Amino acid sequence: MSDSEIRIKPKAGAGDVAYTALKAGLSTIPVIDGLAAEIFSAIIVPPLSKRRNEWIESIAKGLKALEEKVDDFNIEALSQNEMFITTVMHASQAAIRNHQKEKLEALRNAVLNAALPNAPEEDIQLMFLNFVDTLTPWHLRILKFFDNPQEWGRRNSITYPNWSMGVPSTVLEHTFPELRGRRDFYDQIVKDLFVRGLMNIESLHVTMTSQEMFASRTTDMGKQFINFITSPIESDDEKQQS
Repeated sequence: MSDSEIRIKPKAGAGDVAYTALKAGLSTIPVIDGLAAEIFSAIIVPPLSKRRNEWIESIAKGLKALEEKVDDFNIEALSQNEMFITTVMHASQAAIRNHQKEKLEALRNAVLNAALPNAPEEDIQLMFLNFVDTLTPWHLRILKFFDNPQEWGRRNSITYPNWSMGVPSTVLEHTFPELRGRRDFYDQIVKDLFVRGLMNIESLHVTMTSQEMFASRTTDMGKQFINFITSPIESDDEKQQS
């Protein structure tokens, strides 16, 4: 059996639909010969196979959890859901290209939400998957923070000074000390989110009142995107830690 063939099966009962959908989409690595093939097989294939196996298992477990939690949810019925299969394929290709935990969790959650009856329309799903694929974990983190800064701070035990006036960047840097002195970095992230229609502010350096400093900066599409990449099976306490 060549390295490009995929014959890995998830654990029994974990969800054959997930495996069947993934098998075709993850076998696209071209077959090469000679020294290049040896180097590729030694360096790339082992971690690639590990990523693939972990991804398949996470989707299968998630679907099984949905079946146990959601009334009238049936894994086998997903084989007739063309949009779900398309979402799985797109998410799987992106997942194999990524190692960052936050992005992998976002892709997994997108697949699980796509399996539900209230999933976003097809074009929105594909657009959101592209966002996850192209944005960084810091994009996702900052977007979630600005959806509700005060609530985010409360959940993460962050105490804010009693500012009378200021700029949103002050709140951001206080919340994430690792961003202090990295204005160019987070300014570009905010601009990226603004251009994609996920945030309603392009600059974090406009002076405003304390109340405005903590106002939600996500658009309706931004909130929909956050919901799409948030787990539908975790408890509220678990979600608050993300």
